[in-house]
Amino acid sequence: MATVTVLERRPDGLLRKPPWIRVKAPTSEQAAEVRRLVRAKSLHTVCEEAACPNIGECWGQRHATFMILGDVCTRACAFCNVKTGKPGPVDPDEPRRVAEAVAAMGLEHVVITSVDRDDLPDGGAHQFVRCIEEVRRSSPGTTIEVLTPDFRNKPGALEAVVAARPDVFNHNLETVPRLYRRIRPSARYFHSLWVLWRAKELAPDIFTKSGIMVGLGEEREEVLQVMDDLRAARVDFLTIGQYLQPTRRHHPVVRYVEPQEFEDYARIARAKGFLLVASSPLTRSSHHAGRDFRRLQEARRAQLSAHVPGS
Repeated sequence: MATVTVLERRPDGLLRKPPWIRVKAPTSEQAAEVRRLVRAKSLHTVCEEAACPNIGECWGQRHATFMILGDVCTRACAFCNVKTGKPGPVDPDEPRRVAEAVAAMGLEHVVITSVDRDDLPDGGAHQFVRCIEEVRRSSPGTTIEVLTPDFRNKPGALEAVVAARPDVFNHNLETVPRLYRRIRPSARYFHSLWVLWRAKELAPDIFTKSGIMVGLGEEREEVLQVMDDLRAARVDFLTIGQYLQPTRRHHPVVRYVEPQEFEDYARIARAKGFLLVASSPLTRSSHHAGRDFRRLQEARRAQLSAHVPGS
């Protein structure tokens, strides 16, 4: 049975972070180089815009997750630190600059995500396609992971991104269906599931990936049901991380989940058939993405060889 750590509240009413959540600020010279490059190319990263706790580690290793289509989102999810409002026009030169940054950083694996752009006829899908094409052109050895919005049923949007052949297609469920109205009011749980199912249906050989946060008020049984739903959609890779409240105006942290509980979730998820599971307090969708892609490849090879007679 999991132990429970009793946490005090700060003077502002927020729960104090437990001792197992420790992060370093991006102070290394490598991190400074990444910051300078991002600024020079006029690019955005989810590392900064979403206040990711792993920015010090990732930027210190010269990794970054690029966020395309601007830094203003058309939705207002209760967990997210990205600005909400009316976005500006799509920058036609952005894909080229993303590709240049990937080449300059020498990335073996790149993650490209975006804000929600419900204002666009294709939800921003074409910009994802152009980024994939530009990175393939300038860095043909780099593997590409896209973390997309749900495109809100924009005709042909999902199909266009999958046809561009990213190595990993990621779309996060974020939380359990009961909490969607509060946490993701502009999204629908079963539509997000459909996006993942459809991506695998269109390209069975592309890895699919999804993630959720815990600590928002979900119950254990609800998390296990999400696992079953994702496996029914043939998702390969599951990430589970602790929700951290960006500001007081965001949804509060209901509880900090103990590290042992994350390990239990990982064990159960592996038993349910995921090729790969990343589950820890500081797990984020793009954290260690390059290393995890190699592990995905190894897991698939092992899976295929297990089904070859005489292997």
